Amino acid sequence: MQSSLTTALRRVMKMLNSVCIMGRLTKDPELKSTQSGISVTSFSIAVDRSYKGPGGERETDFFDVVAWRSTADFVCSYFSKGRMAVIEGKLQARSWEDKNGAKRKTVEIVADSVYFGDSKKDGDSGGAYQARNSSNGFGNVRQAQAPEPEYTDMDIDDGDLPF
Repeated sequence: MQSSLTTALRRVMKMLNSVCIMGRLTKDPELKSTQSGISVTSFSIAVDRSYKGPGGERETDFFDVVAWRSTADFVCSYFSKGRMAVIEGKLQARSWEDKNGAKRKTVEIVADSVYFGDSKKDGDSGGAYQARNSSNGFGNVRQAQAPEPEYTDMDIDDGDLPF
């Protein structure tokens, strides 16, 4: 029994890939879709570091985030530039070629769940909605998310989807 438990724990420990991050959208998200109509949005989120730099100011890191399906729909419907978002997901690295043919690599957060990180602003819909990708088995729950990095030169084909 202990041997199978140890093996299971090793398998989980090797495959742990979990991210939880809170920050503000850097621009309004834009909804796009694949050739087969799957919703996708990509955006960046600005996250202040918890300590001050040498100049006495907090430094900021910017992270790229990608959301699919109903999560993408929700983010584009309810989030805008400056809105605080809490994102749970996975880190994913992918390689691509830029317009000049140079090979590039990008590390981004693929959002599984998105939550509002601030209170409702005037004129915004919002509240305590929880965002989860319906492929995770959480049903058709309203979803929220943050702003996107540009994929203007990327042609998304359903064969490229990791699921």
